[in-house]
Amino acid sequence: MACSASIRPLFTFTLSHSRSQSQSGHPKNPKSLFFNCDTNQNPSSKSTCHYKAKTPIFSKPLLVSGGKRGFSVGAQREFSTGGDDESLISDATYQEAFSWSSVILPFVFPALGGLLFGYDIGATSGATISLQSAELSGTTWFNLSAVQLGLVVSGSLYGALLGSIVAYPIADFLGRRRELITASALYLLGGLITAYAPGLGVLLVGRLLYGLGIGLAMHGAPLYIAETCPSQIRGTLISLKELFIVLGILLGYFVGSFQINAIGGWRYMYGLSTLIALLMGLGMSSLPPSPRWLLLRAVQDKVSLQEYKEKAILALSKLRGRPPGDKLSERQIEDTLVSVKSAYTDQKSKGNLLEVFQGPSLKAFIIGGGLVFFQQITGQPSVLYYAGSILQLLMTWIAVLKVDDLGRRPLLIGGASGLALSLLLLSAYYKILGGFPLVAVAALLLYVGCYQISFGPISWLMVSEIFPLSTRGRGISLAVLTNFGSNAIVTFAFLPLKELLGAENLFLLFGAIALLSVLFIVLIVPETKGLSLEEIESKILK
Repeated sequence: MACSASIRPLFTFTLSHSRSQSQSGHPKNPKSLFFNCDTNQNPSSKSTCHYKAKTPIFSKPLLVSGGKRGFSVGAQREFSTGGDDESLISDATYQEAFSWSSVILPFVFPALGGLLFGYDIGATSGATISLQSAELSGTTWFNLSAVQLGLVVSGSLYGALLGSIVAYPIADFLGRRRELITASALYLLGGLITAYAPGLGVLLVGRLLYGLGIGLAMHGAPLYIAETCPSQIRGTLISLKELFIVLGILLGYFVGSFQINAIGGWRYMYGLSTLIALLMGLGMSSLPPSPRWLLLRAVQDKVSLQEYKEKAILALSKLRGRPPGDKLSERQIEDTLVSVKSAYTDQKSKGNLLEVFQGPSLKAFIIGGGLVFFQQITGQPSVLYYAGSILQLLMTWIAVLKVDDLGRRPLLIGGASGLALSLLLLSAYYKILGGFPLVAVAALLLYVGCYQISFGPISWLMVSEIFPLSTRGRGISLAVLTNFGSNAIVTFAFLPLKELLGAENLFLLFGAIALLSVLFIVLIVPETKGLSLEEIESKILK
Protein backbone atom coordinates (compact mmCIF):
# COMPACT_ATOMS: atom_id res chain seq x y z
CA MET A 1 0.00 0.00 0.00
CA ALA A 2 1.41 3.39 -0.98
CA CYS A 3 1.96 6.04 1.70
CA SER A 4 0.91 9.67 1.64
CA ALA A 5 3.47 12.43 1.52
CA SER A 6 2.95 13.04 5.23
CA ILE A 7 4.61 10.72 7.73
CA ARG A 8 1.72 11.07 10.18
CA PRO A 9 -0.04 7.78 10.96
CA LEU A 10 -3.18 6.87 9.09
CA PHE A 11 -6.28 5.34 10.60
CA THR A 12 -7.59 2.65 8.25
CA PHE A 13 -10.94 0.90 8.47
CA THR A 14 -13.39 -0.98 6.27
CA LEU A 15 -17.12 -0.76 5.88
CA SER A 16 -19.31 -3.34 4.21
CA HIS A 17 -23.03 -3.38 3.60
CA SER A 18 -25.03 -6.55 3.13
CA ARG A 19 -26.53 -7.83 -0.05
CA SER A 20 -29.68 -5.99 -1.06
CA GLN A 21 -32.63 -7.41 -2.90
CA SER A 22 -33.58 -6.29 -6.35
CA GLN A 23 -37.16 -5.87 -7.38
CA SER A 24 -37.10 -9.33 -8.87
CA GLY A 25 -36.09 -10.79 -5.54
CA HIS A 26 -32.63 -11.84 -6.66
CA PRO A 27 -29.72 -10.68 -4.52
CA LYS A 28 -27.39 -8.11 -5.92
CA ASN A 29 -23.66 -8.46 -5.58
CA PRO A 30 -22.38 -7.04 -2.30
CA LYS A 31 -20.35 -3.85 -2.30
CA SER A 32 -17.38 -3.13 -0.08
CA LEU A 33 -16.05 0.31 0.71
CA PHE A 34 -12.46 0.89 1.73
CA PHE A 35 -11.66 4.12 3.58
CA ASN A 36 -8.28 5.63 4.34
CA CYS A 37 -8.44 8.71 6.54
CA ASP A 38 -5.69 10.93 7.91
CA THR A 39 -6.72 11.44 11.56
CA ASN A 40 -3.82 13.70 12.52
CA GLN A 41 -4.54 16.55 10.20
CA ASN A 42 -4.79 20.09 11.45
CA PRO A 43 -8.29 20.54 12.98
CA SER A 44 -8.83 23.64 10.91
CA SER A 45 -8.07 21.85 7.68
CA LYS A 46 -10.52 19.80 5.72
CA SER A 47 -10.32 16.12 6.57
CA THR A 48 -9.65 13.79 3.69
CA CYS A 49 -10.93 10.25 3.23
CA HIS A 50 -10.31 8.11 0.20
CA TYR A 51 -12.31 5.03 -0.53
CA LYS A 52 -12.59 2.36 -3.16
CA ALA A 53 -15.58 0.29 -4.23
CA LYS A 54 -15.79 -2.99 -6.02
CA THR A 55 -18.05 -5.97 -6.45
CA PRO A 56 -16.17 -8.95 -4.99
CA ILE A 57 -16.24 -12.57 -5.92
CA PHE A 58 -14.23 -13.74 -2.94
CA SER A 59 -13.54 -11.33 -0.11
CA LYS A 60 -9.85 -10.55 0.15
CA PRO A 61 -7.85 -9.69 3.26
CA LEU A 62 -6.41 -6.39 4.22
CA LEU A 63 -3.82 -5.79 6.88
CA VAL A 64 -4.88 -2.80 8.95
CA SER A 65 -3.18 -0.72 11.63
CA GLY A 66 -2.00 -2.71 14.58
CA GLY A 67 -1.51 -5.86 12.52
CA LYS A 68 -5.18 -6.88 12.64
CA ARG A 69 -6.84 -8.37 9.61
CA GLY A 70 -9.95 -7.03 7.92
CA PHE A 71 -11.58 -7.93 4.64
CA SER A 72 -11.99 -5.84 1.53
CA VAL A 73 -11.21 -6.07 -2.17
CA GLY A 74 -9.12 -4.37 -4.80
CA ALA A 75 -10.53 -1.27 -6.38
CA GLN A 76 -11.87 -0.54 -9.80
CA ARG A 77 -12.41 3.15 -9.15
CA GLU A 78 -11.04 5.61 -6.65
CA PHE A 79 -12.84 8.64 -5.23
CA SER A 80 -11.81 11.45 -2.92
CA THR A 81 -14.11 13.16 -0.42
CA GLY A 82 -11.68 15.96 0.29
CA GLY A 83 -10.07 18.67 -1.74
CA ASP A 84 -6.81 16.83 -2.31
CA ASP A 85 -6.93 14.96 -5.62
CA GLU A 86 -3.86 12.89 -4.84
CA SER A 87 -4.73 9.40 -3.63
CA LEU A 88 -3.37 8.13 -0.37
CA ILE A 89 -3.91 4.56 -1.50
CA SER A 90 -2.29 2.62 -4.30
CA ASP A 91 -4.23 0.52 -6.76
CA ALA A 92 -2.81 -2.70 -5.35
CA THR A 93 -5.22 -5.59 -5.21
CA TYR A 94 -6.09 -6.76 -1.71
CA GLN A 95 -5.87 -10.50 -1.65
CA GLU A 96 -7.60 -13.40 0.05
CA ALA A 97 -6.12 -14.60 3.33
CA PHE A 98 -4.71 -18.11 3.32
CA SER A 99 -1.97 -20.13 4.96
CA TRP A 100 0.52 -22.00 2.81
CA SER A 101 0.12 -25.08 4.98
CA SER A 102 -3.54 -25.28 3.96
CA VAL A 103 -2.87 -25.12 0.20
CA ILE A 104 0.01 -27.60 0.02
CA LEU A 105 -1.97 -30.86 0.10
CA PRO A 106 -4.77 -29.69 -2.27
CA PHE A 107 -1.95 -28.91 -4.71
CA VAL A 108 0.44 -31.84 -4.15
CA PHE A 109 -2.00 -34.75 -4.52
CA PRO A 110 -3.47 -33.56 -7.86
CA ALA A 111 0.05 -32.66 -9.04
CA LEU A 112 1.12 -36.28 -8.48
CA GLY A 113 -1.00 -37.05 -11.55
CA GLY A 114 1.40 -34.91 -13.58
CA LEU A 115 4.42 -36.50 -11.90
CA LEU A 116 3.16 -39.96 -12.92
CA PHE A 117 2.78 -38.72 -16.50
CA GLY A 118 6.38 -37.52 -16.51
CA TYR A 119 7.56 -40.68 -14.77
CA ASP A 120 6.13 -42.79 -17.59
CA ILE A 121 8.13 -40.78 -20.14
CA GLY A 122 11.37 -41.15 -18.19
CA ALA A 123 10.91 -44.80 -17.21
CA THR A 124 9.96 -45.90 -20.73
CA SER A 125 13.34 -44.78 -22.10
CA GLY A 126 15.07 -47.29 -19.85
CA ALA A 127 12.33 -49.94 -19.89
CA THR A 128 12.45 -50.37 -23.66
CA ILE A 129 16.21 -51.07 -23.51
CA SER A 130 15.70 -53.61 -20.71
CA LEU A 131 12.71 -55.21 -22.43
CA GLN A 132 14.66 -55.88 -25.66
CA SER A 133 17.72 -57.39 -24.01
CA ALA A 134 18.09 -61.16 -24.36
CA GLU A 135 20.09 -61.28 -21.10
CA LEU A 136 18.13 -58.77 -18.99
CA SER A 137 14.51 -58.84 -20.15
CA GLY A 138 13.67 -62.00 -18.21
CA THR A 139 11.26 -63.01 -21.00
CA THR A 140 11.18 -65.28 -24.02
CA TRP A 141 9.46 -62.61 -26.15
CA PHE A 142 12.17 -59.96 -25.97
CA ASN A 143 12.78 -59.88 -29.72
CA LEU A 144 10.25 -57.13 -30.49
CA SER A 145 9.74 -55.69 -33.96
CA ALA A 146 9.88 -51.94 -34.55
CA VAL A 147 6.08 -51.78 -34.68
CA GLN A 148 5.69 -53.75 -31.45
CA LEU A 149 8.24 -51.59 -29.67
CA GLY A 150 6.50 -48.48 -30.99
CA LEU A 151 3.21 -49.72 -29.52
CA VAL A 152 4.88 -50.23 -26.12
CA VAL A 153 6.32 -46.73 -26.18
CA SER A 154 3.21 -44.97 -27.48
CA GLY A 155 0.61 -47.13 -25.74
CA SER A 156 0.18 -44.70 -22.87
CA LEU A 157 -0.12 -41.77 -25.30
CA TYR A 158 -3.02 -43.42 -27.14
CA GLY A 159 -4.56 -44.27 -23.79
CA ALA A 160 -4.27 -40.59 -22.83
CA LEU A 161 -6.04 -39.63 -26.07
CA LEU A 162 -8.84 -42.04 -25.22
CA GLY A 163 -8.95 -40.74 -21.64
CA SER A 164 -9.40 -37.16 -22.80
CA ILE A 165 -12.30 -38.28 -25.02
CA VAL A 166 -13.91 -40.16 -22.14
CA ALA A 167 -13.52 -37.11 -19.88
CA TYR A 168 -15.64 -34.93 -22.18
CA PRO A 169 -19.08 -36.39 -21.33
CA ILE A 170 -18.42 -37.59 -17.76
CA ALA A 171 -16.04 -35.08 -16.16
CA ASP A 172 -18.71 -32.69 -14.88
CA PHE A 173 -20.73 -35.60 -13.51
CA LEU A 174 -17.77 -37.14 -11.69
CA GLY A 175 -16.39 -33.89 -10.36
CA ARG A 176 -12.72 -32.96 -10.16
CA ARG A 177 -11.94 -34.97 -7.01
CA ARG A 178 -13.55 -38.23 -8.13
CA GLU A 179 -11.98 -37.87 -11.56
CA LEU A 180 -8.53 -37.72 -9.97
CA ILE A 181 -9.34 -40.68 -7.71
CA THR A 182 -10.38 -42.62 -10.83
CA ALA A 183 -7.16 -41.54 -12.55
CA SER A 184 -5.08 -42.82 -9.61
CA ALA A 185 -6.92 -46.17 -9.78
CA LEU A 186 -6.15 -46.46 -13.50
CA TYR A 187 -2.50 -45.53 -12.86
CA LEU A 188 -2.35 -48.23 -10.17
CA LEU A 189 -4.06 -50.89 -12.27
CA GLY A 190 -2.07 -50.04 -15.40
CA GLY A 191 1.23 -50.08 -13.51
CA LEU A 192 0.49 -53.44 -11.89
CA ILE A 193 -0.61 -55.10 -15.14
CA THR A 194 2.45 -53.74 -16.98
CA ALA A 195 4.85 -54.85 -14.24
CA TYR A 196 3.48 -58.40 -14.09
CA ALA A 197 2.66 -58.81 -17.81
CA PRO A 198 3.30 -62.41 -18.94
CA GLY A 199 3.26 -61.42 -22.60
CA LEU A 200 3.21 -58.51 -25.04
CA GLY A 201 -0.58 -58.40 -25.34
CA VAL A 202 -1.10 -57.98 -21.58
CA LEU A 203 1.73 -55.44 -21.49
CA LEU A 204 -0.03 -53.31 -24.10
CA VAL A 205 -3.31 -53.51 -22.15
CA GLY A 206 -1.46 -52.23 -19.08
CA ARG A 207 0.08 -49.38 -21.07
CA LEU A 208 -3.35 -48.40 -22.42
CA LEU A 209 -4.93 -48.38 -18.93
CA TYR A 210 -2.05 -46.30 -17.58
CA GLY A 211 -2.60 -43.87 -20.45
CA LEU A 212 -6.29 -43.59 -19.56
CA GLY A 213 -5.11 -42.45 -16.13
CA ILE A 214 -2.88 -39.84 -17.78
CA GLY A 215 -5.80 -38.47 -19.81
CA LEU A 216 -8.05 -38.10 -16.76
CA ALA A 217 -5.28 -36.75 -14.52
CA MET A 218 -4.12 -34.14 -17.01
CA HIS A 219 -7.74 -33.03 -17.26
CA GLY A 220 -8.68 -33.12 -13.58
CA ALA A 221 -5.51 -31.81 -11.94
CA PRO A 222 -5.46 -28.27 -13.41
CA LEU A 223 -9.23 -28.06 -12.85
CA TYR A 224 -9.03 -28.98 -9.18
CA ILE A 225 -6.03 -26.77 -8.46
CA ALA A 226 -7.49 -23.75 -10.29
CA GLU A 227 -10.88 -24.05 -8.59
CA THR A 228 -9.60 -24.57 -5.05
CA CYS A 229 -6.55 -22.33 -4.68
CA PRO A 230 -6.53 -18.58 -3.87
CA SER A 231 -6.52 -16.56 -7.10
CA GLN A 232 -3.29 -14.71 -6.29
CA ILE A 233 -1.23 -17.94 -6.38
CA ARG A 234 -3.19 -19.79 -9.08
CA GLY A 235 -0.52 -19.17 -11.70
CA THR A 236 2.28 -20.30 -9.40
CA LEU A 237 0.55 -23.54 -8.40
CA ILE A 238 -0.57 -24.62 -11.87
CA SER A 239 2.90 -23.86 -13.22
CA LEU A 240 4.32 -25.96 -10.37
CA LYS A 241 2.08 -28.79 -11.53
CA GLU A 242 3.92 -28.63 -14.86
CA LEU A 243 7.19 -28.67 -12.92
CA PHE A 244 6.03 -31.97 -11.38
CA ILE A 245 5.93 -33.46 -14.89
CA VAL A 246 9.61 -32.62 -15.38
CA LEU A 247 10.38 -33.99 -11.89
CA GLY A 248 8.59 -37.18 -12.92
CA ILE A 249 10.75 -37.48 -16.03
CA LEU A 250 13.86 -37.10 -13.90
CA LEU A 251 12.59 -39.70 -11.42
CA GLY A 252 11.88 -42.11 -14.28
CA TYR A 253 15.40 -41.65 -15.64
CA PHE A 254 16.83 -42.11 -12.13
CA VAL A 255 14.97 -45.36 -11.48
CA GLY A 256 15.83 -46.61 -14.96
CA SER A 257 19.53 -46.01 -14.44
CA PHE A 258 19.48 -48.11 -11.25
CA GLN A 259 17.44 -50.98 -12.69
CA ILE A 260 18.88 -51.10 -16.21
CA ASN A 261 21.23 -54.00 -15.35
CA ALA A 262 18.72 -55.99 -13.29
CA ILE A 263 17.04 -59.10 -14.68
CA GLY A 264 13.50 -57.99 -15.56
CA GLY A 265 14.45 -54.43 -14.62
CA TRP A 266 11.71 -53.01 -16.85
CA ARG A 267 9.12 -54.54 -14.49
CA TYR A 268 10.54 -52.59 -11.56
CA MET A 269 10.71 -49.40 -13.61
CA TYR A 270 7.01 -49.56 -14.44
CA GLY A 271 6.00 -51.11 -11.12
CA LEU A 272 7.34 -48.28 -8.96
CA SER A 273 4.63 -45.99 -10.33
CA THR A 274 2.05 -47.96 -8.35
CA LEU A 275 3.37 -46.61 -5.04
CA ILE A 276 2.94 -43.02 -6.22
CA ALA A 277 -0.50 -43.84 -7.66
CA LEU A 278 -1.59 -45.30 -4.32
CA LEU A 279 -0.39 -42.17 -2.50
CA MET A 280 -2.27 -40.00 -4.98
CA GLY A 281 -5.50 -41.96 -4.54
CA LEU A 282 -5.35 -41.90 -0.74
CA GLY A 283 -4.49 -38.21 -0.77
CA MET A 284 -7.33 -37.23 -3.08
CA SER A 285 -9.76 -39.28 -0.96
CA SER A 286 -8.82 -37.12 2.03
CA LEU A 287 -9.50 -33.83 0.21
CA PRO A 288 -12.90 -32.15 -0.22
CA PRO A 289 -14.61 -31.66 -3.60
CA SER A 290 -14.12 -28.39 -5.47
CA PRO A 291 -16.50 -25.79 -3.94
CA ARG A 292 -17.10 -24.26 -7.35
CA TRP A 293 -18.06 -27.63 -8.82
CA LEU A 294 -20.50 -28.18 -5.94
CA LEU A 295 -22.10 -24.81 -6.62
CA LEU A 296 -22.29 -25.50 -10.35
CA ARG A 297 -24.12 -28.78 -9.74
CA ALA A 298 -26.53 -26.98 -7.42
CA VAL A 299 -27.20 -24.16 -9.89
CA GLN A 300 -27.79 -26.67 -12.67
CA ASP A 301 -30.64 -28.14 -10.55
CA LYS A 302 -28.87 -31.46 -10.46
CA VAL A 303 -28.98 -31.56 -6.64
CA SER A 304 -30.38 -29.70 -3.64
CA LEU A 305 -29.14 -26.09 -3.66
CA GLN A 306 -29.09 -25.74 0.14
CA GLU A 307 -27.40 -29.10 0.69
CA TYR A 308 -24.65 -28.47 -1.82
CA LYS A 309 -24.15 -24.89 -0.67
CA GLU A 310 -23.48 -26.22 2.83
CA LYS A 311 -21.10 -28.81 1.38
CA ALA A 312 -19.31 -26.03 -0.52
CA ILE A 313 -18.92 -23.99 2.70
CA LEU A 314 -17.44 -26.99 4.52
CA ALA A 315 -15.15 -27.75 1.57
CA LEU A 316 -13.83 -24.18 1.41
CA SER A 317 -13.33 -24.12 5.19
CA LYS A 318 -11.20 -27.26 4.95
CA LEU A 319 -9.25 -25.99 1.94
CA ARG A 320 -8.36 -22.75 3.76
CA GLY A 321 -7.58 -24.42 7.09
CA ARG A 322 -10.47 -22.73 8.89
CA PRO A 323 -13.00 -24.10 11.40
CA PRO A 324 -15.81 -26.04 9.69
CA GLY A 325 -18.57 -23.76 8.43
CA ASP A 326 -16.85 -20.53 9.51
CA LYS A 327 -18.50 -17.21 8.70
CA LEU A 328 -15.82 -16.07 6.24
CA SER A 329 -16.16 -19.23 4.14
CA GLU A 330 -19.95 -18.87 4.26
CA ARG A 331 -19.69 -15.29 3.01
CA GLN A 332 -17.29 -16.26 0.24
CA ILE A 333 -19.54 -19.10 -0.93
CA GLU A 334 -22.58 -16.80 -0.89
CA ASP A 335 -20.72 -14.31 -3.08
CA THR A 336 -19.49 -17.01 -5.44
CA LEU A 337 -22.97 -18.52 -5.69
CA VAL A 338 -24.33 -15.15 -6.86
CA SER A 339 -21.65 -15.03 -9.57
CA VAL A 340 -22.22 -18.64 -10.64
CA LYS A 341 -25.98 -18.08 -10.90
CA SER A 342 -25.47 -14.92 -12.92
CA ALA A 343 -22.99 -16.53 -15.30
CA TYR A 344 -25.08 -19.65 -15.73
CA THR A 345 -28.24 -17.64 -16.40
CA ASP A 346 -26.46 -15.36 -18.88
CA GLN A 347 -25.20 -18.34 -20.86
CA LYS A 348 -28.70 -19.92 -20.88
CA SER A 349 -27.01 -23.29 -20.52
CA LYS A 350 -29.23 -26.18 -21.58
CA GLY A 351 -26.81 -28.98 -20.76
CA ASN A 352 -26.03 -29.43 -24.47
CA LEU A 353 -22.80 -31.36 -24.98
CA LEU A 354 -21.93 -28.99 -27.84
CA GLU A 355 -22.34 -25.78 -25.82
CA VAL A 356 -18.56 -25.60 -25.47
CA PHE A 357 -18.56 -24.45 -29.12
CA GLN A 358 -20.94 -21.57 -28.45
CA GLY A 359 -20.57 -18.00 -27.14
CA PRO A 360 -17.98 -17.39 -24.39
CA SER A 361 -17.05 -21.09 -24.31
CA LEU A 362 -16.05 -21.00 -27.98
CA LYS A 363 -13.89 -17.94 -27.35
CA ALA A 364 -12.26 -19.75 -24.42
CA PHE A 365 -11.62 -22.86 -26.54
CA ILE A 366 -9.99 -20.79 -29.28
CA ILE A 367 -7.64 -19.30 -26.67
CA GLY A 368 -6.91 -22.46 -24.68
CA GLY A 369 -6.99 -24.92 -27.57
CA GLY A 370 -4.87 -22.61 -29.71
CA LEU A 371 -2.18 -22.37 -27.04
CA VAL A 372 -1.83 -26.13 -26.52
CA PHE A 373 -1.95 -26.66 -30.30
CA PHE A 374 0.93 -24.25 -30.89
CA GLN A 375 2.65 -25.79 -27.87
CA GLN A 376 3.00 -29.01 -29.85
CA ILE A 377 3.32 -27.99 -33.50
CA THR A 378 6.26 -25.67 -32.84
CA GLY A 379 8.25 -28.90 -32.62
CA GLN A 380 8.14 -29.50 -28.86
CA PRO A 381 7.79 -33.33 -28.85
CA SER A 382 10.80 -33.67 -31.13
CA VAL A 383 13.13 -30.83 -30.16
CA LEU A 384 12.78 -31.33 -26.40
CA TYR A 385 13.58 -35.02 -26.86
CA TYR A 386 17.19 -33.97 -27.35
CA ALA A 387 17.26 -31.53 -24.43
CA GLY A 388 18.39 -32.19 -20.89
CA SER A 389 15.67 -32.55 -18.24
CA ILE A 390 17.78 -30.62 -15.71
CA LEU A 391 17.65 -27.54 -17.94
CA GLN A 392 13.91 -28.00 -18.44
CA LEU A 393 13.52 -28.16 -14.67
CA LEU A 394 15.46 -24.95 -14.08
CA MET A 395 13.61 -22.96 -16.73
CA THR A 396 10.19 -24.18 -15.59
CA TRP A 397 11.09 -23.02 -12.09
CA ILE A 398 11.73 -19.52 -13.45
CA ALA A 399 8.24 -19.51 -14.98
CA VAL A 400 6.79 -20.66 -11.65
CA LEU A 401 8.42 -17.75 -9.85
CA LYS A 402 7.45 -15.09 -12.38
CA VAL A 403 4.05 -16.04 -13.81
CA ASP A 404 2.02 -14.27 -11.10
CA ASP A 405 4.48 -11.38 -11.14
CA LEU A 406 4.98 -10.56 -14.81
CA GLY A 407 1.71 -12.01 -16.08
CA ARG A 408 0.86 -14.59 -18.72
CA ARG A 409 1.10 -12.55 -21.93
CA PRO A 410 4.66 -11.17 -21.48
CA LEU A 411 6.05 -14.65 -20.80
CA LEU A 412 4.12 -16.16 -23.71
CA ILE A 413 5.11 -13.45 -26.19
CA GLY A 414 8.75 -13.42 -25.11
CA GLY A 415 8.98 -17.21 -24.99
CA ALA A 416 7.31 -17.80 -28.36
CA SER A 417 9.55 -15.17 -29.98
CA GLY A 418 12.57 -16.97 -28.53
CA LEU A 419 11.28 -20.26 -29.91
CA ALA A 420 11.08 -18.78 -33.39
CA LEU A 421 14.64 -17.44 -33.14
CA SER A 422 16.02 -20.75 -31.85
CA LEU A 423 14.32 -22.75 -34.62
CA LEU A 424 15.64 -20.38 -37.28
CA LEU A 425 19.13 -20.80 -35.77
CA LEU A 426 18.76 -24.60 -35.94
CA SER A 427 17.72 -24.29 -39.59
CA ALA A 428 20.72 -22.07 -40.29
CA TYR A 429 23.01 -24.57 -38.57
CA TYR A 430 21.89 -27.39 -40.85
CA LYS A 431 21.93 -25.18 -43.95
CA ILE A 432 25.04 -22.97 -43.71
CA LEU A 433 26.58 -23.08 -40.21
CA GLY A 434 27.41 -26.76 -39.93
CA GLY A 435 31.01 -25.95 -39.03
CA PHE A 436 29.89 -24.17 -35.85
CA PRO A 437 28.37 -26.80 -33.53
CA LEU A 438 28.08 -24.25 -30.72
CA VAL A 439 25.32 -22.59 -32.75
CA ALA A 440 23.25 -25.78 -32.52
CA VAL A 441 23.93 -26.11 -28.79
CA ALA A 442 23.02 -22.47 -28.16
CA ALA A 443 19.86 -22.79 -30.29
CA LEU A 444 18.78 -25.91 -28.43
CA LEU A 445 19.38 -24.29 -25.04
CA LEU A 446 17.46 -21.21 -26.16
CA TYR A 447 14.57 -23.40 -27.33
CA VAL A 448 14.38 -25.24 -24.02
CA GLY A 449 14.56 -22.04 -22.00
CA CYS A 450 11.93 -20.22 -24.03
CA TYR A 451 9.57 -23.19 -24.15
CA GLN A 452 9.75 -23.83 -20.41
CA ILE A 453 8.97 -20.22 -19.50
CA SER A 454 6.10 -19.93 -21.99
CA PHE A 455 4.16 -22.73 -23.66
CA GLY A 456 5.33 -25.39 -21.20
CA PRO A 457 3.59 -24.23 -18.00
CA ILE A 458 1.52 -21.25 -19.11
CA SER A 459 -0.56 -22.98 -21.79
CA TRP A 460 -2.01 -25.30 -19.15
CA LEU A 461 -2.42 -22.43 -16.72
CA MET A 462 -4.48 -20.51 -19.28
CA VAL A 463 -6.49 -23.62 -20.16
CA SER A 464 -7.37 -24.20 -16.50
CA GLU A 465 -8.65 -20.66 -15.93
CA ILE A 466 -10.13 -19.43 -19.21
CA PHE A 467 -13.23 -21.62 -19.60
CA PRO A 468 -16.60 -20.58 -18.11
CA LEU A 469 -17.61 -22.65 -15.09
CA SER A 470 -20.57 -24.29 -16.83
CA THR A 471 -18.38 -25.74 -19.61
CA ARG A 472 -15.01 -25.86 -17.84
CA GLY A 473 -14.91 -29.65 -17.54
CA ARG A 474 -15.77 -30.34 -21.18
CA GLY A 475 -13.68 -27.43 -22.45
CA ILE A 476 -10.53 -28.64 -20.73
CA SER A 477 -11.14 -32.20 -21.95
CA LEU A 478 -11.16 -30.84 -25.52
CA ALA A 479 -7.95 -28.92 -24.83
CA VAL A 480 -6.33 -32.09 -23.44
CA LEU A 481 -7.49 -33.98 -26.52
CA THR A 482 -6.05 -31.24 -28.75
CA ASN A 483 -2.76 -31.44 -26.87
CA PHE A 484 -2.32 -35.21 -27.03
CA GLY A 485 -3.65 -35.39 -30.58
CA SER A 486 -1.24 -32.78 -31.92
CA ASN A 487 1.56 -34.37 -29.85
CA ALA A 488 0.91 -37.72 -31.51
CA ILE A 489 0.80 -36.13 -34.97
CA VAL A 490 4.08 -34.24 -34.53
CA THR A 491 5.81 -37.26 -32.97
CA PHE A 492 4.65 -39.51 -35.79
CA ALA A 493 5.38 -37.03 -38.59
CA PHE A 494 8.76 -35.72 -37.44
CA LEU A 495 11.00 -38.39 -38.98
CA PRO A 496 9.06 -38.70 -42.28
CA LEU A 497 9.04 -34.90 -42.64
CA LYS A 498 12.73 -34.73 -41.81
CA GLU A 499 13.44 -37.27 -44.53
CA LEU A 500 11.17 -35.49 -47.01
CA LEU A 501 12.17 -31.86 -46.33
CA GLY A 502 15.58 -32.18 -44.75
CA ALA A 503 16.39 -31.00 -41.23
CA GLU A 504 17.10 -27.41 -42.31
CA ASN A 505 13.69 -26.97 -43.97
CA LEU A 506 11.82 -28.81 -41.21
CA PHE A 507 13.19 -26.46 -38.53
CA LEU A 508 12.46 -23.53 -40.83
CA LEU A 509 8.84 -24.72 -41.00
CA PHE A 510 8.68 -25.00 -37.20
CA GLY A 511 10.15 -21.50 -36.96
CA ALA A 512 7.43 -20.09 -39.24
CA ILE A 513 4.78 -21.78 -37.09
CA ALA A 514 6.38 -20.26 -33.99
CA LEU A 515 6.06 -16.79 -35.57
CA LEU A 516 2.39 -17.52 -36.22
CA SER A 517 2.02 -18.45 -32.55
CA VAL A 518 3.42 -15.04 -31.55
CA LEU A 519 0.80 -13.36 -33.74
CA PHE A 520 -1.90 -15.56 -32.19
CA ILE A 521 -0.86 -14.61 -28.66
CA VAL A 522 -0.68 -10.89 -29.42
CA LEU A 523 -4.09 -10.79 -31.12
CA ILE A 524 -6.11 -13.42 -29.24
CA VAL A 525 -4.72 -14.33 -25.81
CA PRO A 526 -5.81 -12.06 -22.90
CA GLU A 527 -4.03 -11.31 -19.64
CA THR A 528 -5.61 -13.09 -16.66
CA LYS A 529 -3.08 -12.26 -13.94
CA GLY A 530 -4.70 -11.43 -10.59
CA LEU A 531 -8.28 -12.14 -11.70
CA SER A 532 -10.53 -14.67 -10.01
CA LEU A 533 -12.07 -17.35 -12.23
CA GLU A 534 -15.42 -15.54 -12.07
CA GLU A 535 -13.81 -12.23 -13.03
CA ILE A 536 -12.17 -13.87 -16.05
CA GLU A 537 -15.56 -15.19 -17.10
CA SER A 538 -17.36 -11.88 -16.65
CA LYS A 539 -14.70 -9.46 -17.95
CA ILE A 540 -12.78 -11.33 -20.65
CA LEU A 541 -15.21 -13.78 -22.21
CA LYS A 542 -18.16 -11.40 -22.54
